[in-house]
Amino acid sequence: MAILDIENPREAYLDQVYDANGCINDAHDVQLGITNVSEFAYVADGKNGLRVIQLTSPEVPGNDGFSPRPMPFLVASYKLPKDGHALAISRGMDRDRAVDESGNQIAVFGRVGARPLSREEADKMYKRKDGSTWFTTDDIFDQRFFRFPGGLKH
Repeated sequence: MAILDIENPREAYLDQVYDANGCINDAHDVQLGITNVSEFAYVADGKNGLRVIQLTSPEVPGNDGFSPRPMPFLVASYKLPKDGHALAISRGMDRDRAVDESGNQIAVFGRVGARPLSREEADKMYKRKDGSTWFTTDDIFDQRFFRFPGGLKH
């Protein structure tokens, strides 16, 4: 896998070549994806199957900035059944909004015409009909959220 530095496109250069110490040796396709604060490369590595390479993470120097220099690290491999060959990786769905755990929209970004939520829209998402605010808890025994069958108590 080649990593190019294209900060200045007229002076682009090959920054790194990563093959996980020879483990990646039949690559056909790469797709990038971001999960929280980490960036991953998903590699279709032919006869070797799927490879997942972590490019950035919270531990990578400069990760709190705009574009840290990748520090590739092979984190997972999956051999396809029946001697299958991984030849392509489908592209993930682009998102233009953030949602909470229940799928309710909390922000819109990166799209022409995107705007912050109005107060009324935010209230509709975060407040119950009686005006109280939705909230969560880590206490699995919180009686406001769960009633034990038969009145059992913890």
